[in-house]
Amino acid sequence: MSDYMNGTGIQYHLHIKKGDVGRYVILPGDPKRCEKIAKYFDQPKFVADSREFITYTGYLDGEKVSVTSTGIGGPSASIAMEELFKCGADTFVRMGTCGGIALPVVGGDVVIATGAVRMEGTSREYAPIEFPAVANFEVVSALKQAAEQLGKRHHLGVVQCKDSFYGQHDPSEMPVSYELMNKWEAWKRLGVLASEMESAALFVVAARLGARCGSEFFVVGNQEREALGLDNPKLHDTEDAIKVAVQGIRNLIAMDRS
Repeated sequence: MSDYMNGTGIQYHLHIKKGDVGRYVILPGDPKRCEKIAKYFDQPKFVADSREFITYTGYLDGEKVSVTSTGIGGPSASIAMEELFKCGADTFVRMGTCGGIALPVVGGDVVIATGAVRMEGTSREYAPIEFPAVANFEVVSALKQAAEQLGKRHHLGVVQCKDSFYGQHDPSEMPVSYELMNKWEAWKRLGVLASEMESAALFVVAARLGARCGSEFFVVGNQEREALGLDNPKLHDTEDAIKVAVQGIRNLIAMDRS
């Protein structure tokens, strides 16, 4: 690959270099969540702000950790993971929001992904579609333990990843409505928990790199519950999911040290 940064060692998109980030990284989508997450670190330090990518680094339980935003969707999330990995990171927790699909998944819950439906484009440029997008077992275990430690109602299972937000929410308006609506029905019948936009790409990129990755999400609401006239709280405060991600990293640190 061409060196667009003229030998400086600075990554082209994230504007970080080796030594700037820790081994463990939390990956929110929204750049504005980075400062909120960094407040849970000891000695948090702002590192870089480039495009949708904001990075802070600090410490948890004496271990160097970082948070980097990825923006929306698989393309930018994969760029973030690639460049963080080049700078020394090897363990990633994606933290974000999702919309429920399975009826037991209610606004305010946390969903921890064990795998992801690859209904997006980024992962197809890394692996054949037959290859599964699967979360790392150690990261999933650490996040499940974190949700239990915090007393947070949570669900473990498969999530669906797509590239079009409005393809999910207004499928009947799309020229390919026949495909979107039929596949959505399949996800429901298969027990898919929720829909989001990054995990499939991140899980496959992590497999390519030999890194560890897991994901957990705050449920904003559930359109399937709304369609059936069931109670459907719509919530937007992601603080509980942030706490699960931070505690999950702490659990991983303890697990790795032992």
